[in-house]
Amino acid sequence: MSILSQQLLQHTTKPASSGAILALEDGTVFQGMSCGAEGEAFGEICFNTSLEGYLEVITDPSYAGQIVTLTYPQVGNYGVNRGDCQADRPALRGLVVRDMCHAPSNWRSEASLPDYLRSQGVIAIEDVDTRALVRHVRDHGAMRAGLSTCAADADELLARVRASASIVGDNLARTVSCAAPRTFGANDLPASKAFALKEPPRPRFNVVAYDCGVKRSILEGLVRAGCRVTAVPWDTPADEVLALAPDGVFLSNGPGDPDAVDATYLAVRELLGKVPVFGICLGHQMMSKAAGAAIEKLKFGHRGGNHPVMNLLTGRVEITAQNHGFNLVFPSLGALVAAESGGVSAHDGDLRAWVRRGVAPVVRNERFGRIRLTHVNLNDGTAEGIEFLDVPAFSVQYHPEASPGPTDAHYLFTAFTGLMEGRQGSLAIDIAADRLAGWAFARTSGAIVERQEEGEAHA
Repeated sequence: MSILSQQLLQHTTKPASSGAILALEDGTVFQGMSCGAEGEAFGEICFNTSLEGYLEVITDPSYAGQIVTLTYPQVGNYGVNRGDCQADRPALRGLVVRDMCHAPSNWRSEASLPDYLRSQGVIAIEDVDTRALVRHVRDHGAMRAGLSTCAADADELLARVRASASIVGDNLARTVSCAAPRTFGANDLPASKAFALKEPPRPRFNVVAYDCGVKRSILEGLVRAGCRVTAVPWDTPADEVLALAPDGVFLSNGPGDPDAVDATYLAVRELLGKVPVFGICLGHQMMSKAAGAAIEKLKFGHRGGNHPVMNLLTGRVEITAQNHGFNLVFPSLGALVAAESGGVSAHDGDLRAWVRRGVAPVVRNERFGRIRLTHVNLNDGTAEGIEFLDVPAFSVQYHPEASPGPTDAHYLFTAFTGLMEGRQGSLAIDIAADRLAGWAFARTSGAIVERQEEGEAHA
């Protein structure tokens, strides 16, 4: 065999690996092959439907305590670029894929995904029928699972799965939060994205961000909106935050059960009304709990980059990136204010009724006055966003940055700056124009449009 043939064979043949087992607590078992670190891990099984961005998913701190299934069939084909990582190390318990690429091809790639997983101690399994696995989770709901490359048999692993802890009631945010305050600014933006994104503006706002497991790209989004960011631990008291004289407070995404993250929502209760507040994902749930709302656990959660959400204020549909397993029960915030809810005084269980009415309903909250429902998930009718009308605050259940996912919700960073400037109606923004603002090609495309308009005027 020639040297060239050997090289081709080496880069098109998967290396030999050991077997691996995935066992769910209801007794369902999947056999496969190891494609990451060796060992055993336990967590809640979930799935993400994004078509790309596997590294951002793997390094998202919100996946702490979970074994993540990626629904796209081939994973790892463009390798690993550490500038895309959302945290210093992965927080997920394990990874499940259909087909793992061991020989990536991309100009930005620094390593193969299997090599990266092994270096980070992440246990992973491939050759799993992920379609069957996802259908099973959709039908039967999220449950505990175990992933092992060393179990003698499935029954042995299953016994350990059933003895493992649930994520319900576990404060996972404290496991991924920063240990001490840290600043984040323009110098922390990754150089690998400079070819696509414009330089950030001069910082105009001093923002304190509660780090409950914040993604790095979220901090980047704040910086690119003109914010100087100080990230603080999840349990930082409100008086210490106010002592930093912030123009606004940001509440980050994070993992697990929001009921267990008590120090954060108790601090938020004190901050609301004293400083503008913007929350996403877990931060949205923290604001909801601060207002006394109930939080429910979803059957299998929302995770992926293709969730349609209606902005009730603009009538626009945003395709959003999401990663959460718990959700706000909107009626628990208070009774409807009929005069500001299209004359309706009774809550609907399915919030898509407000989409059909074309109304953004308002409730009367005992703690903070009027709160308006601003966003609704069009897949299942759950709450996706709220706005406090009597104090400067709003929140959404999804992620406003594209890591991974679409850029439709980028306007939320702009809306936060409007909130800090004291502008009313900051959520009613032309998202089509806003989403182009931070890209390097926006100037080029704008110049092309201007030349086209000039040509039409002379014609």
